[in-house]
Amino acid sequence: MVNEGDVWPAPALERNRQAAVDSIRHTTSEREGELQRIVERAAAIAATPIASVSLIDRERQWLAARLGIDARETPRSASICSRVILRPGEPLVILDALRDERYAKIPSVAEDPFVRFYTGIPLVNRAGYALGALCVVDTVPRDEPPDLMALGRLAREAERIIAGH
Repeated sequence: MVNEGDVWPAPALERNRQAAVDSIRHTTSEREGELQRIVERAAAIAATPIASVSLIDRERQWLAARLGIDARETPRSASICSRVILRPGEPLVILDALRDERYAKIPSVAEDPFVRFYTGIPLVNRAGYALGALCVVDTVPRDEPPDLMALGRLAREAERIIAGH
């Protein structure tokens, strides 16, 4: 069983997952424009000022497409998206990160950009490895999640783009 506080899957799973991330790096760079359009649509659906397609590497999260933030990468340990990959079949919805002890001390919550609301949809390859997340973020808490079905459809589209299809 995975503890939500952990940011790395079991070693054997992580090796295979990392190999999958390594294999898509070139494709993702080539298709940045397509991923950017997905990020913009996700932000519109969720009415958030921040959105990204993030990929979780060995020690960092890199943003293949982003809206509302300047950073192109962050340390993996500082990333909420690194928690999304622990449960590849489930979205992660945090209505108020500051009030949730599992996330309140993460740098992106405690410091700029001061994440309060977060929803991440895992991006999973055909072999079932979670490569990263499509996420939408706000600096104010929410009372309810966004349209998870619509965000899920965008995540599936991002997966096809990342896979090179």
